[in-house]
Amino acid sequence: MQINGLTQVHGPQTIAGPHRANARPTSQPSRVDTVDQLDISAEADMVSRAKELPDIRADKVASIKAQIADGSYFTDDKLDIALDRLLDEIG
Repeated sequence: MQINGLTQVHGPQTIAGPHRANARPTSQPSRVDTVDQLDISAEADMVSRAKELPDIRADKVASIKAQIADGSYFTDDKLDIALDRLLDEIG
């Protein structure tokens, strides 16, 4: 639609109108045989394997509870290792 001034309004125009697309036939692309390949990163593989693990390792929890109960879980060596890891993480 064209509007020229206040009194000249032209009617609707066809869709094809002056905006015709010049479609040219394209040649068919040559067929190339390809092989799809999927590469999974080591991190993605680790996450996939971790999702298969149970949420709670009941045997490990029972073992640690027993060690805490009999007083053998907290040792000076474990405390030193924990402090070293904490300091490494902070610093």
